[in-house]
Amino acid sequence: MSTPHIEAEPGAFAELVLLPGDPLRAEQIADSFFDDVVRVNSVRNMYGFTGTYRGRRVSVMGSGMGMPSLLIYTTELIQQYGVKRVVRIGTCGSVSEKLRVGDLFLAHAAGTDSNVNRIRFQGYDLGASASFELLHRVYREAQRKAIPVQVGSVFSTDIFYTADSSLVELLQNFNYLGVEMESAALYGLAMQEGFQALTVLTASDHLLSHESVPSEVRQNAPERAVRLVLDGLLFDDQPG
Repeated sequence: MSTPHIEAEPGAFAELVLLPGDPLRAEQIADSFFDDVVRVNSVRNMYGFTGTYRGRRVSVMGSGMGMPSLLIYTTELIQQYGVKRVVRIGTCGSVSEKLRVGDLFLAHAAGTDSNVNRIRFQGYDLGASASFELLHRVYREAQRKAIPVQVGSVFSTDIFYTADSSLVELLQNFNYLGVEMESAALYGLAMQEGFQALTVLTASDHLLSHESVPSEVRQNAPERAVRLVLDGLLFDDQPG
């Protein structure tokens, strides 16, 4: 069973899939964290891998940049491969003094300038939100490990190089923490299809101070997020 964009066989993906944007980051995550790794997709070089982490089966796959690309891959993973939980692992730009460069950020809700969720929700405004269960477990794991995390709203934009200079101020006024390009679509799809979804981000730059992390640090930034997600979601029997 293949799809137009995924060549994997039935059962090739675990029920939990990590979804970074960059397929090379997906490969890096698989090499760094998984045992018994098998590459299950390479169509359009959008690599997907399945392996084990501390004995538990898990997958990772690139989603590309932006909401349309993420929706293609996530829809096929859910509808054709039986995936139950999807966690976007990525970076964002901070628009808040609360979220410093390098901080971890759990997005409990996502606004957007895209029309994608209005199309999905027949013209109404959808309150696109994360799965509370996933959010709670990852947050609890962060507390257990004494890892500081911020929890708040993220803004998913269709336009990376926006000409709207007032957007950052508007987001500040509504207490958004960061800006990225995917979460609103992921949460909208999850609400419609009934799977669990969460976005875990690392602030890679700050749109107020113009501070940013070096490229080599940006490449390795998801490491803390990945370990936090895997330990929090694959080992549900932990106390607390």
